Amino acid sequence: MMMMMRDRRSEALGELRALPDDLICAILESLSPRDVSRLACASSVMYIFCNEEPLWMTLCLKNHCGGQLEYKGSWKRTALYQQNVADKFLEACTKSLHFDGFNSLFLYRRFYRCFTTLDNFSPDHFAVERVKDLSLQEFHQKYDGKKPVLVTGLAETWPARHTWTTDELVDKYGDLKFKISQRSSKKITMKLKDYVSYMKLQRDEDPLYIFEDKFGEVAPSLLNDYSVPLIFKEDFFNVLDIDQRPAFRWLIIGPERSGASWHVDPALTSAWNTLLCGRKRWALYPPGTVPPGVTVHVNEENGDVNADTPSSLQWWLDIYPLLADQDKPIECTQAPGETIFVPSGWWHCVLNLENTIAVTQNFVNPKNFEFVCLDMTPGYLHKGVCRAGLLAVDSKFFANAERSTFGDDSQLSYANMERKEKRLRVSPPGEDQLIAVNDENSANGAFENRNDPQIPEFSYEIGFLSMFVEEDRDHYNAEWSPSNSIGQREMRQWLHKLWVEKPETRDLIWKGACLALNVDKWAARMNQICISHDLPSPLDSEKFPVGTGSNPVYLTADYVIKIYVEGGLESSLHGLGTELEFYSLLQKVNSQLKDHIPEVLTSGILFQENDSLGTIPWDGKGIPEVVSNCEFIEDKNQIDGYPFGVWSKKHFECKRAGMPLNQSTSSIGSTRIWPYMITKRCKGDIFAELRDVISWDDVQNLALFLGEQLRNLHALPVPPFDEFSYGRKTSDAKKPSLKVCPKALNGGDFTIPVEWQLFVETFTKRKKDLSSRLVKWGDPIPSSLIEKVEEYIPEDLSMLLNIVQDEKSMCKVFKSCSWIHSDIMDDNVYMEPCCVSSFPDDDDAPVSGLSNGHNGSLGQKKWRPSYILDFSDLSIGDPICDLIPVHLDVFRGDSQLLKKFLENYKRPLIRKSSHSQPANSGNKFERLSYHAMCYCILHEDNVLGSIFSLWRELRTAKSWEEVEEAVWGELNNYEVVC
Repeated sequence: MMMMMRDRRSEALGELRALPDDLICAILESLSPRDVSRLACASSVMYIFCNEEPLWMTLCLKNHCGGQLEYKGSWKRTALYQQNVADKFLEACTKSLHFDGFNSLFLYRRFYRCFTTLDNFSPDHFAVERVKDLSLQEFHQKYDGKKPVLVTGLAETWPARHTWTTDELVDKYGDLKFKISQRSSKKITMKLKDYVSYMKLQRDEDPLYIFEDKFGEVAPSLLNDYSVPLIFKEDFFNVLDIDQRPAFRWLIIGPERSGASWHVDPALTSAWNTLLCGRKRWALYPPGTVPPGVTVHVNEENGDVNADTPSSLQWWLDIYPLLADQDKPIECTQAPGETIFVPSGWWHCVLNLENTIAVTQNFVNPKNFEFVCLDMTPGYLHKGVCRAGLLAVDSKFFANAERSTFGDDSQLSYANMERKEKRLRVSPPGEDQLIAVNDENSANGAFENRNDPQIPEFSYEIGFLSMFVEEDRDHYNAEWSPSNSIGQREMRQWLHKLWVEKPETRDLIWKGACLALNVDKWAARMNQICISHDLPSPLDSEKFPVGTGSNPVYLTADYVIKIYVEGGLESSLHGLGTELEFYSLLQKVNSQLKDHIPEVLTSGILFQENDSLGTIPWDGKGIPEVVSNCEFIEDKNQIDGYPFGVWSKKHFECKRAGMPLNQSTSSIGSTRIWPYMITKRCKGDIFAELRDVISWDDVQNLALFLGEQLRNLHALPVPPFDEFSYGRKTSDAKKPSLKVCPKALNGGDFTIPVEWQLFVETFTKRKKDLSSRLVKWGDPIPSSLIEKVEEYIPEDLSMLLNIVQDEKSMCKVFKSCSWIHSDIMDDNVYMEPCCVSSFPDDDDAPVSGLSNGHNGSLGQKKWRPSYILDFSDLSIGDPICDLIPVHLDVFRGDSQLLKKFLENYKRPLIRKSSHSQPANSGNKFERLSYHAMCYCILHEDNVLGSIFSLWRELRTAKSWEEVEEAVWGELNNYEVVC
C-alpha cells in the first residue's frame, strides 16, 4: 500500500496557513534579521521560509547603513555579520536542514530564477536592425529619433575593447569603490575586487551590478579607454560644466541574470550603450506603449513618473513566454564590440546573459531637445502621455478637440507596431492619480469606444504631446518634479547658456524654452514694458531671460527689466513692495550700501485686460486700483506708506510657512497682474560667470566686500512693527501669539519682543513634519541623520534668540533683529574689471564677451566687487541667516573666505551685556555654529543638499554636531562684544 506524503504546511504554519506563500515572504521582508532568526525556530516550514537567500538579501540591503558593502559568501552570513554576530555562530549558516512534505510553487520559481543558466537564451523576434560603419548622415536620416539600431565596429579602436575584462580591471582598480545598483534608496558601494568576488559566488535571482555614473571621477584613466562615437558626439548638455550637468555616463558591470528592468531613460534623453565583453539581451517598445506586466504611476502634483516592474529576469521567464507574437517587443542580442542606440522615449529592458562590462551615455541633440524640454515642463499629464500614451488621458479630454489639431495623420502611429488595447486604472484617493497597465482585463477601462473620431491615435511627436501641457502652470511657480534630472535654477541656466553659446540653433532652443520656461509669454510682457517706458526695442538676442533667479529678468540696452512672478501675485507684490520700501530707507538714512545697489529707474504693475497688455506706475505706496479687487485684499481703503512692505511680507511668509506649494501659492490664480522694476544695467559680470577665471586675491576682496556691505545692511534701522502695516488693521485672530520662554530660565516667564514673534513662528511652522520633508528631499542627505534631526533641533525655537539674564534676573533677547537679504548667491553679486592689460590706468577701458551685464572680458587681470543684486527676498530676522547663502553658495564652504568675511563684518552675531551671564551657560546655545546649523536644517530650500554635496565626507557623519563643526566651526572663533 502506497503511503501518503505528509503535508507539513497546515500544522507548521497554524493560523498563518491561510496566507499565500508570496504574502508570507513579503511579511518576513519587513522584519528585522533578529526577528527572522527567531521565527525560523517556530516550525519546519517557517524554517524554510526564513532561510531563503532572496529574503536575506533583502534584509541585508535594507539594514545596511549605506556606504561600503562586503559580501561574505552568502546573504545570511553578510546580514548577520552586519549584526555583529560572533564568528562561531556564523558557522551555522553553512548548515541547512531539509524537510519533506512541503511544496511551494512560489518558492520553486524563485529558486529556479536563482539557478537557471542563460547560455542558449538568444531568440531574435522582431530583431533590431544591425548596421556596420554607420555614417552621421545615415544615422540622422534613418534612426535618430525614429527607431533603435545596433551598430558594429564603433569600438574596434578603443583600448577598452581589449582591456576591460574583470581580471584587468581588478588589477588596476581593485581597491576603488563603485556604486551598486539594487532595489533600495540607499547608496551602496563595493570595492571592485570584492564585487568581482561576489559575481563569482552569488546565486541571486536579481544580482547586484555596478552602475557607476561617477566612474570618470573615481578612476579618471577609464575615460581614456573609450571615446564617444561621432554619430553621438553632439550633446547640448556639454555647455554645462561637468559638476553642473546631470548624470549622463555609466560604467556597467553585471553577472549573468542581472540587468535593468523596464524603464524609459530620464528626461526622455536618447542613449547609446557599447558592450565590451559578454552578451546582453535587449527588449524594446516604442514610446507610449507600456510593456506587458508594467504599471506606470504618474503623480498628479508634480508629474513624477514611476514604474512598477518585475525584475528583468522575471519578466523574460514569466511574462515573455505568454505573449502572442504581435505583442512581443523588438529584440536583439548584443555581442561584444556592438553599440545599441535607444531613441528618446523608448521603453527598454536589459538582461545580462553572461558576465558583462559596458559603457553607456545619455545625450541631448536637436532630435530630442524639445522632448527633453517638454519632460521638464511643469505639470503632470504630458509626462504620463509621453510614457503611457493615451492610457494616461481621460477620453473627456478630447470632447472639444478637432482631429486636425493633432497634426498630419501620417505621423500618428508607428508602422508595424500594433499592440493590444491597454487600460487605465484609477488609483484610490491619496495614491498616485494615474496608473497605466498592460492588462486587458483591468477594471475601469478607458476608451471603451476606440472608434470615436474625436480621439486621435497616439503620436510621439512634439506638436501632439505638447497639447497635454497644462496652460495654467508655469515654470516659475509650479512644483518641480523629483524625477527631473536637473533643478529649476539649473534648467534656466542650461537654456540660457545654449542661447548664448549656440546662436545657430536659437530657433530650436526657443521652441524648447517656450515649453519649459514660457519664454514667449514673458518676452511679450517684457516688450510691453519697453513700449510703455519708451525703452529701445529688445534685440533678437535679448528676448531670452538671463540668470538663474526665480523671476524672469531681461537685459536690453542699458536697462534691466525684472518681472515679479515667483510665488504668485500676493508674493510678487510683497517682493516689490518690500524692495521699494527698502530703497526709500537707504536714501533716507544715506547708507553707504546705496552705492552698491543698482539704480532704480522706475517700477509699476503690468496687467492683462482681455487680450491687451498695459502698465501703470507704482512706487510701492498705496494699493493700485488694478490690484484692489484681488481676493486677498480685505480692506480696499487707500492708505499712505507701504501696504506690501516688510512687516506685511513677514505676516504673509508666516501664513504660508509649512504649507505645500500648491496651497502656499494660492494667489497664483491671479495670472493677469505682474509687478515689475526697471534698473540701470551694471558694468562687469556676475561672480558666477567669473568664479573660475579671477584670482584668489580678487575672491578674498569679494569676501571683504560682502562683510562690509552686510554690516551696512544689518546696521539699518528696522521699521517699527505696526498692526496696520498690512495695509489694514490686523484682527486679533491674525496677530502673532505672544510666546513665553521655557521654565528652564530659573522659572522666570519671558515675553518675546513683537518684532521677533513672526520670525520664531515662521520657523516653528517649518519645523512641523521636518523629518518627512528631509526624507522627501532625499539624497545626498544621510538617512541616519534624518532619524536624529528632531532631537538636534531645539523643542522651543525661541531658545535661538540668545536669551540672557541681567543682574536683576530679568530675561532679555540679546540678538539684533535686522534686515536680511536672504539670497546673496554667486549670481547676485556683480564684479567690474578694474585693470586691463592694454589699458592699465583706465577703469572704463573697452571690454567684451560677457553674457550678463555690460560687455566685459573674462580675461581681465583684476576684478573688483561692485554691486549686490536682487533684494526681492528681503526680510526681517536673525542676521546669521544671511551667512547661509554667502558661505555655501558664494564661498562654496571655504572657511578662509568666511574668516575674511567676518574680519570686515565687525558686528555681533550674538550680543552680550557686560553685566549679564548666558542663561544657558555651557550648552549648545552658546555656539554660533549651532544657530547657523539649525537655520540650515529649517531652511525652506534644500540647503542640506548643498552641504552634503560640498562636504561629501559628511555623508558618513555620525551626528549633526559633526556636520555643524565641519560647516560652521569657524563661527565659534568669532566674537564681537558690545
